Amino acid sequence: MTTDLLDGPKPVGALIKEWRQRRRISQLDLSIESGISTRHLSFVETGRSKPSSEMILKLSEFLGVPLRDRNHLLLAGGYAPAYAEHALDAPEMAAARGAVREVLQAHEPYPALAVDRMWNVVDVNASVDLLTRVASPHLLEGQINALRLTLHPDGLAPHIVNHGQWRAHVLGGLRRSAEARADLEMLALYDELRDYPCDDPCDGPGVPGGIHVPFILRVDDRQLSFLAIIATFGTAVDITLSELAIESFFPADEDTAAYLRR
Repeated sequence: MTTDLLDGPKPVGALIKEWRQRRRISQLDLSIESGISTRHLSFVETGRSKPSSEMILKLSEFLGVPLRDRNHLLLAGGYAPAYAEHALDAPEMAAARGAVREVLQAHEPYPALAVDRMWNVVDVNASVDLLTRVASPHLLEGQINALRLTLHPDGLAPHIVNHGQWRAHVLGGLRRSAEARADLEMLALYDELRDYPCDDPCDGPGVPGGIHVPFILRVDDRQLSFLAIIATFGTAVDITLSELAIESFFPADEDTAAYLRR
């Protein structure tokens, strides 16, 4: 995976071009979608024309640029950031925080957790203890990272029945996210997790004819099978909220459901 997209400061036009290429969209297609002439767009990308803040935001919307990176584009163009970033415990986030807590609690007796863009855990429901009880205490101290906890040899990894398959699923998703954003911090996490040992190699997460990639965990001499659903805030205009995700685990078979409802 290359990191040249983030090597050193670049003019806003070059950054817009990189986002367009990353999305595999031609200048003509972006011109048609955004209503900006191909000539003007070409001038912006080559630095011959300076885009307005409105144009930067318009192009960012059509290119699906994350809010954090939209602010970076605005700064590169000489404008103030447009999107705020509040801590999750800030007063302005009370309603969102309450919504997250309500979703987590409503998912009981099944596990659910809320994570930020780097998969750092920000909230959990009580049933997550079922998953974490098998992990070494040092992975549960301070800031807990859900992916590190899952794939670390002192974490859940030795207890995951389909370790190779789930590892391929996790790493594939993280790699795609890192590449889509050229996110160096996410790339560093990917490199770390990729180096963790795995005695159950798997070429890929998919199973021909299957419906989903199961998360199968051995707990209390039982084999529990889950399917995972990830939900996000679809109308967020705050960076923190836009990067927040709730991962909910549902029982994938009746034995798992009965065990969790006991």
